Amino acid sequence: MMKPGEYRIHYQVTELPDAECINKAILEQYHALRDDPTLKRSHYFAGRYENIYVPEQRLPSLEPVLRAAVKGAASFLQRPEQGLSVGFWMNEMGPGHVTLPHTHDDDDELLSAVYYVSVPGDSGELILRQGGTCTTVTPWEGVFVFFAPDVVHEVSENKSNETRLSIGMNFGVR
Repeated sequence: MMKPGEYRIHYQVTELPDAECINKAILEQYHALRDDPTLKRSHYFAGRYENIYVPEQRLPSLEPVLRAAVKGAASFLQRPEQGLSVGFWMNEMGPGHVTLPHTHDDDDELLSAVYYVSVPGDSGELILRQGGTCTTVTPWEGVFVFFAPDVVHEVSENKSNETRLSIGMNFGVR
């Protein structure tokens, strides 16, 4: 039984079919352009930019991920896919990096999500907090995690010797 003031964090986990092939293509394209100085970067913390914005046309391999993301968001929100828009950014977490607690409810977001492209073992967990409840999700390659934009979330330390790559997303109405 839940105590007053406690919440159940509503989130949804879905897998992308053929993720291995899609993720390989995303990694190849992303690595070829990630050091481009014209890419927008934001949220500079602890020696790294948490968000790297790559235009969709420069990452064509991302198309099936974004299509599946909109479908998953529509399912989570119980609304039609038509009219939903998705904004995204890359999140590259090297060894020792963390993502600090934050929310995505600054504007008119309806939903937030993360998709995992490359997940070395022990490279950090997604921690969701709302009210007095904390939920930890151990990610794997090819999985989406959808959650409300007002849920405080963070990523624990990447204790591996490799870089983890994920794609953060927000959904809104066109």
